[in-house]
Amino acid sequence: MTVTTGSPLRILLLGGTTEATALATHLARVDGVQATLSLAGRTANPAASAFSVRIGGFGGVEGLANHLQREKIDLLVDATHPFAARISANAIAASIETGVPLLAVERPPWTQVDGDDWIEHDGIEAAISALPHKPQDVFSGLGRQAIDALRRAPHHRYLIRVVDPIELPANLAHAKIITARGPFHTEDDIKIFTEHRIRYVLAKNAGGSAAYSKIEAARKLGITVHMVRRPALGPRPTVATSDEALNWIEALHRTRSDLGV
Repeated sequence: MTVTTGSPLRILLLGGTTEATALATHLARVDGVQATLSLAGRTANPAASAFSVRIGGFGGVEGLANHLQREKIDLLVDATHPFAARISANAIAASIETGVPLLAVERPPWTQVDGDDWIEHDGIEAAISALPHKPQDVFSGLGRQAIDALRRAPHHRYLIRVVDPIELPANLAHAKIITARGPFHTEDDIKIFTEHRIRYVLAKNAGGSAAYSKIEAARKLGITVHMVRRPALGPRPTVATSDEALNWIEALHRTRSDLGV
């Protein structure tokens, strides 16, 4: 895409997902776009980016709004994880406060198919509390942020998959950590679940293909999945893929060009 405007289109891309990485790669080849990729800093070795990268938070709505104004941002793109509710809510509020347009890139959630055994919950704590009272072998795909919640039911034998190595709390004596970065594969997860005699899977409805293998593996093995629903957010312009986001940005870019901005 090549569009020329009177001034560059300045984009702040809130990232941390495969969609954000793909969009950054596309936008790096677009003339007249200046973009910064913002990451929360929770992953020790994030994927390489073609953009300049900013690590760390903004300081809430006020901090993000100040950044948008100070850096003269023309477009805020929220391509964070579907469960990054706080930064997404801050993005909505900062967009309203500053008048900077907001576009969300949000992959569709997973839906049940024949053979799935799901029990859905509105939060992580509810999903953990719904496990049987007797100790069980449980696979947690909830991420490192959920480990504190797992401590409330320490009698289970958890197998916890995370991206970066971490030290487990003392009261999770029966838990084990496996470190791996997606995309994951169904055959590998079937092997893991079988070897560790997994009977329950804890998962967040992240959508996409990179982490869907645990859902397929659970289906094939007849394992119950305790699925955490996505947090509700306010209305915002939303697309499902990086390609759709690029088309949306192209339309904005051309409108600016027609207006001589």
